[in-house]
Amino acid sequence: MGVGNVRSSQVSATRRRAVIDALRRGAVPESGLDLLATGLDRFETALDAELEAVASGASVFKAVRGEYGSGKTFFTRWLGERAKRRNFAVSEIQISETETPLHKLETVYRRLTERLTTASFPPSALRPVVDAWFYALEEDALAAGATEEELPSEVEKLLVARLAEVSRHAPSFATALRGYRNALVGGDEATAAAVLAWLGGQPHVAAAPRRAAGVRGDLDHFGALGFLQGLLTVLRDTGHPGLFVVLDEVETLQRVRSDARDKALNALRQLIDEVHSGRFPGLYLVITGTPVFFDSQHGVQRLAPLAQRLATDFTTDPRFDNPRAVQLRLPGFTLESLVDLGATIRDLYAIGSSERVKILADDAYIADLARAVGGALGGKVGVAPRLFLKKLVGDVLDRIDQFEDFDPRQHYRLTVTSGELTDVERNLAASADDIELDL
Repeated sequence: MGVGNVRSSQVSATRRRAVIDALRRGAVPESGLDLLATGLDRFETALDAELEAVASGASVFKAVRGEYGSGKTFFTRWLGERAKRRNFAVSEIQISETETPLHKLETVYRRLTERLTTASFPPSALRPVVDAWFYALEEDALAAGATEEELPSEVEKLLVARLAEVSRHAPSFATALRGYRNALVGGDEATAAAVLAWLGGQPHVAAAPRRAAGVRGDLDHFGALGFLQGLLTVLRDTGHPGLFVVLDEVETLQRVRSDARDKALNALRQLIDEVHSGRFPGLYLVITGTPVFFDSQHGVQRLAPLAQRLATDFTTDPRFDNPRAVQLRLPGFTLESLVDLGATIRDLYAIGSSERVKILADDAYIADLARAVGGALGGKVGVAPRLFLKKLVGDVLDRIDQFEDFDPRQHYRLTVTSGELTDVERNLAASADDIELDL
């Protein structure tokens, strides 16, 4: 996570509130991350160039490594915001053994469509995107001189032409789109919704709508890659030049059975090869994981071809890391950068709030709070940002703003309970009991 200077004239109340509310809950904000992220400027030039290349038809794979608390989720959401400003569609997927196993790409594709979002539509944006695609086909047909009577057949010709490459690998993608449109034209909303669900990779769609659309069975591992190809085509035709996809917490593969782990690692190798082969023009695919995942025999090193594809030199000073490399390193927080971040959040909070916020939560107090939170986590400042910001906003700034006689140095003692910690934070805490630290 980076830090930045808040320019009050450029921050809307809505964006400010969204960021503060998320931090109060101990969560990474879904948007507005540019307000906090200017410390990531060393990555900006290279990553923006990659986004531009993807928008022009290239494809990119990137791995982001960092310890727990180093800001991987923040980083990928910040990059996703930059992609969305270029009108990319975005999807963030949590990899997990039970909900989204990486070795089942059909499940990964389903989660992708469920989490699909654009600048105009929240998840799932699949239906608005598909509807916009058919509208674009109609507009193109009319612009080419088609009459109203000719429109259905001309749209069909355009559908076949646009999806010709996709149909070589996944003919059922075009078939399902055709079935969806026919159901809509016929006024059968239930069938249309069911066919679209099937198109999004949902299993167990009733047989009747599948028969009506001319498709069979459920999506499988290999079909998912073809459907992803089709989705990229539909997005491009509707004005979205790229799709930014994050596979978060890939290190969870280390905790699955060895046979499932081997399948997942091979699926990841396959995805990387497909991206680099040019099969997915317009795709920017990012994975995140811990250094142990990338460096140990329980992770990437277990599969030599995958390790070769992800190999990156991190022996030099982090200042000289290559942001164009396939793998990026997030160095994590120091006490100084944590204090800087706290001051940035305080300044953001202070816009439109009581003047007492800046006076009572001055830089010296923020430094004391940062040291105390780090101390509660066994001195591991690098994993402290989430808890630190939650305490700063919810326990300190909110009280200063609401109670005129509240002084955090007199009336607040940091208390960290086991129940509010993540598993990693809990393991680092000195005790599972309540911890009280004087500030």
